[in-house]
Amino acid sequence: MALAGDNIICFAKDRGEHPTSNHHVMIELAKRNRVLWLNSVATRTPDFTSGRDLRKIARKVASLGRGPVKVRENLWVWTPLVLPFPRSRIARLLNRQILTGALRALRWRLGFDEFQLWLFLPNAVDYVGSLGESVVVYYCVDEWSMFSYIEESFMADADRRLCRRADVVFATCHGLAERKRELNPETHVATHGVDHELFAAALDQDAVIPTDLAKIESPRIGFYGTVQDWVDLELIAELARRRRDWQFVLIGQVLCDVSPLEGLENVHLFGRREHASLPAYCRGFDVALIPYVMSERMSTVNPIKLREYLSAGLPVVSSPLPEVARYPECAIASGADEFETAIAAAIDSDSASERRRRSETMSSETWAAKVAAVRQTVERVMTERTEGARV
Repeated sequence: MALAGDNIICFAKDRGEHPTSNHHVMIELAKRNRVLWLNSVATRTPDFTSGRDLRKIARKVASLGRGPVKVRENLWVWTPLVLPFPRSRIARLLNRQILTGALRALRWRLGFDEFQLWLFLPNAVDYVGSLGESVVVYYCVDEWSMFSYIEESFMADADRRLCRRADVVFATCHGLAERKRELNPETHVATHGVDHELFAAALDQDAVIPTDLAKIESPRIGFYGTVQDWVDLELIAELARRRRDWQFVLIGQVLCDVSPLEGLENVHLFGRREHASLPAYCRGFDVALIPYVMSERMSTVNPIKLREYLSAGLPVVSSPLPEVARYPECAIASGADEFETAIAAAIDSDSASERRRRSETMSSETWAAKVAAVRQTVERVMTERTEGARV
């Protein structure tokens, strides 16, 4: 029973947000299957005083009348109408009734008869068992209950229920898999992949460094990703004060207080950039950082940027995340002293040949290879279920 030519309905984050594993996995699956991507069904209650939340609500409302949008071959995106109050039992019951009916009509419209249900968000557990799915796949990318902006007890309960109800669980790091395996023995590690060809373009000596980065003097110490409360801004500020000759460049949407960086002329906040432009920025970095505040959540984090940095050939200095420590190409550091020493060593020892070597270590860790392994596991689970039903 090959996972090809099948129908997949996927509950995930909003597709318009910065690409994460949701995007890459579903794009790979859509090469062989038909995929209906459902934008987020609300992981938290919106803050109606937040301009960001209000803009997000406005975008969702504006998209409601469009129905499913075909964004590429075999891949449709649909924004369901749901009440954004995940802690309200009444709202969740209404959402389930509304979405179940709407999906039934959509399945008829798109020709989705039998289908698999893939969930990247634990709160979508409310819909498991009510849609007529043939198999349930939970693709767990984080310990959701540990995010500071999400209701902890609600999300932890949703995660436990989904782990128990799923036919197979995939976790994006070893620590996360160990936690989920206690709830579901059919739990497997599915580490992130990388678009190696895209990021290896940073090795091209003729690659053009973006103008906003090129005008900043070297050495440039770079980071990209959402600037949230897990990014150690105090550490970056201390390093910037110590080494005025180093330029620190942070690329990504800012969603937290960045006052620790105020007044530091060698710290540059670039804001969000398109994913396709990141290799060009990597070309202009001398060292790449993963400077995270260590916490319990960090034992379950596997940064997608790790494999992208390495594919671009960059030397990487990181906080002691267990998943990063598995890669000998990366320097692990704790505190400003160790980070300063590791960054200086990386600058001094870097070369074109070292960059090519680092990039080559990632050539087998593509999204295509990672999703192929996931697909094989799902095929086995489906086959065993079918054979068991015949006994």
